[in-house]
Amino acid sequence: MPEIELTAGTVSYQDTGGSGPVVVLLHGLVHDATVWRAVIADLRSDHRVLAPNLPYGSHRTPMRPDVPLTPDSVAELIAEFLDRLELTGVTLVESDCGRAQSVAARHPERLARLVLISCEAFDNYPPGVPGKLIGVACRVPGGITFLARTLALKPLRRLPVGVGALTKRPVQDEIVDGWLRPLLTDPAIRADFRRYTLGVRKSELLEAADGLRKFDKPALVVWATEDRMMPRAHGRRLAELLPQGRLVEIDDSRTLIAEDQPQQLTTTLREFIADTA
Repeated sequence: MPEIELTAGTVSYQDTGGSGPVVVLLHGLVHDATVWRAVIADLRSDHRVLAPNLPYGSHRTPMRPDVPLTPDSVAELIAEFLDRLELTGVTLVESDCGRAQSVAARHPERLARLVLISCEAFDNYPPGVPGKLIGVACRVPGGITFLARTLALKPLRRLPVGVGALTKRPVQDEIVDGWLRPLLTDPAIRADFRRYTLGVRKSELLEAADGLRKFDKPALVVWATEDRMMPRAHGRRLAELLPQGRLVEIDDSRTLIAEDQPQQLTTTLREFIADTA
């Protein structure tokens, strides 16, 4: 897996190569680019797909401790990633987290399209009960380790405060094990996770929403109809405020549509990119 040295530290990423339209896939908290594995396997036949492993707790290489690590700084990290790889005409896709909204609002120059998939938005930040529990865990000594160990217990993985809040169907154990291993084994990764979580600025996504009103490029909002974390009304609101926004709702899925309905999601992405070429 290639790596790139950015201001905040080293970021590994998947890159399928090829000459097709460029798609950059961003994952959410406490998982990594493997959440996109089925989508990448399909899209790579006619698109160049990149998926960075962002410093959200499942990354393998700690970030530099002397550089701020917050949601705001990760938005800048994503913009730097696009710039350093000289990616243009990008379809920026994000699930679960809301950083793509800030990138589109602040750095639209390299983007051709924006896709927001069941994600943090407006005042739902941190989202739901799991998001608030993560905040508590980061403020209590030993809380992150306890949280990771709890989520690592296979009988508890379907609880509504863990992966069960994000998917309708069980995620393969080896995938979840990979997501949790860095938090369980590396104090520096736990420190990164704590810094990021404690750096949440409640007004960030409200500001991003205002900025999205000026993002006059094709934009697609994809929302899971059975999402427990992200209010369904937020999908409609995002699509309405984007000048060229459109909304697609996907049934029989929770937040991680890439896990629950990867084929339908990939078809939706491919059709959107082709229709707006």
